[in-house]
Amino acid sequence: MPSTSPKLVIATRQDAETTLMTVYPSISAWGPGRLLGTLYDIIPVRIGATTLSRLLFTLPTAPLAILLYAVTKLAGSRYRLTNRNLQEWDSLGNRMKRQMDLSEIDDIAVEQLSGHAFFSAADLVIQSSDGKSTMRLAAVPRAEVFRQTILKASHARTLVQSSLETIQAR
Repeated sequence: MPSTSPKLVIATRQDAETTLMTVYPSISAWGPGRLLGTLYDIIPVRIGATTLSRLLFTLPTAPLAILLYAVTKLAGSRYRLTNRNLQEWDSLGNRMKRQMDLSEIDDIAVEQLSGHAFFSAADLVIQSSDGKSTMRLAAVPRAEVFRQTILKASHARTLVQSSLETIQAR
């Protein structure tokens, strides 16, 4: 009777997709929101811990900001980063607008438009490996943090894919 050595079986769940991070855009994703952000920073004269323009303009424009917030939550988007894809969804509901595989991401540019600074937001322009801009995420709060998370997830996805290919080749 021939002896058989035990084989190492590695169980992988290649179909499992896990959400790593979800981000909702700020109200500066819309033109009126960027206008408010610009208005709040228009007079840079410091008064204590804040500026004169924030003291003058935030309270009178608060109803408009609240309305924009509600519109953004109802009719806007949300950005979902998974272990496989970067996705844009409707903020309410289950309709995916677009997605990009993490292995396609080469670089991410941060573009801060006028009015974004007040909201600590910026646009993320996702560039594919062939160098063209393929996806733009508008008004991402703390954009640099989300950028770094996407790049780390993309790098991890590439390493996992190469490891799986090496294991399958054995």
